Amino acid sequence: METRFKKNAKIFDIVITAVAAMVSVGVMLYAVAHFGLKESWPELMLNLFYIACLVMIWLYFFSRMDSQRFNYWCSISVGITVLLRDILFAPPLAYYSLHLACLTLSVLLLCMLTFFYARKNWQSYTKRNLWAICVIDMVIAALYNVDIYLEPSNEYTDYLLTEIWIRPTITYGLVACFVTEAKKVCK
Repeated sequence: METRFKKNAKIFDIVITAVAAMVSVGVMLYAVAHFGLKESWPELMLNLFYIACLVMIWLYFFSRMDSQRFNYWCSISVGITVLLRDILFAPPLAYYSLHLACLTLSVLLLCMLTFFYARKNWQSYTKRNLWAICVIDMVIAALYNVDIYLEPSNEYTDYLLTEIWIRPTITYGLVACFVTEAKKVCK
C-alpha cells in the first residue's frame, strides 16, 4: 500500500501517534469491561469517537480518504469529545480554579476547532494556528493531570491518567497530517 506521506519523519510521527492512541483506547476499553458498563458508559462513548478518529487517520495515511472529508469528520469527532468530556459532563475537580481554567480552555479549543477546521478554506491556515489547537489540548490534559495528583488516588487513577492523554495524542496526529496539507498549498 502506498502512503500519503513520503518523509520518514512524518510517517514516524503519524504511526507512533496512531499506535499510542490505539494502546490508550485499548486500555480504556479494558477499563470499561473491568468496571462495568453501568459505571463507565461515558468512557465507552468517548472511545467510540476516538476509534473513529484513529480509523480516519489510518484511512488518510493510506490515501483512502480525501483531505476534505478527513478534515470535516475528524473535526466533528474531536469537537464532540471536547463538548462531552470537558464541557457538558466535566468531571468534578479538586479546586474550582482548575475547573474554571479547564472549562475556559475547552471552550476555546472547541471554538478553535470550529474556526480553523470547519471552514472551506482550512488549508490556508498557518502551522502556528494548527499547533495552537494541539497545545491547548495538551494544557487541558496537563491541568486534569495536576488535579488527579492533588486528589487521593483510588482504583480509577491509572485509567484516568491514561484517558486524559488520548485526545491530545489524537490531536497531535491530526495536526501533523494537516500541517503537511498546509505546506502543499503554500508551495
